[in-house]
Amino acid sequence: MINMIVRMALRPLINRGINAGIDRMSKGKTDGTASPEAKQAQQAQAKEAAKRARQAARVTKRMGRF
Repeated sequence: MINMIVRMALRPLINRGINAGIDRMSKGKTDGTASPEAKQAQQAQAKEAAKRARQAARVTKRMGRF
């Protein structure tokens, strides 16, 4: 019973940490000389990569349940 309560409390914290890490890594590094169009393209690409990483984390989590 205690184990279930602990897992219920830790699950949202772990998910928040994973999402924060994915967001931080997806921001990427841009140099100051890049054009605004290039920066926007890189941001869009990073956003897609973060979305795929979240999906992969969800799938992995589901597979761990079985």
